[in-house]
Amino acid sequence: MDERGEILELLRENARYSTADLARMTGADEAAVEAAIAALESDGVVVGYQAVVDPAKLDDEPVQAHVECNVTLDRETSYDDIADRLAGFPEVKSLRLVSGDYDFALEVEADTMGEVSRFVSEKVAPVPEITQTVTHYIMETYKTNGHRFDEVRDDDRLSYSP
Repeated sequence: MDERGEILELLRENARYSTADLARMTGADEAAVEAAIAALESDGVVVGYQAVVDPAKLDDEPVQAHVECNVTLDRETSYDDIADRLAGFPEVKSLRLVSGDYDFALEVEADTMGEVSRFVSEKVAPVPEITQTVTHYIMETYKTNGHRFDEVRDDDRLSYSP
């Protein structure tokens, strides 16, 4: 792996590593690390830095949902056109074109289940090319972006034995 790839992998692991830390871990000097990071950013490879947050630890935990969308394209409309429209909604946290039983996978976030439901029914479903939506509410998050949330959580469901 080249120096740029090494730095990128380390930033994926922990975006808070200092340039001194990255230089020590890669064997490069700090100026080379800074130049590599600047190049990764200017090339659009690194487009942002985010903290990975365990939503269960928040006092005002947002409601998250996975929304599947099927589309029918016409001659004037492409997947990119639909993606551009969907990506413009602030409720959409991630958007992917996928293979399989549906075309788009959206990760949606709002304050309440009602807000998610209204967003899907009033903003997503009316897009003319979208023929079907299926919404799955996220009930528990165990791992995000490679980070596990290992704390044992209370499970208040009753056990069942036949």
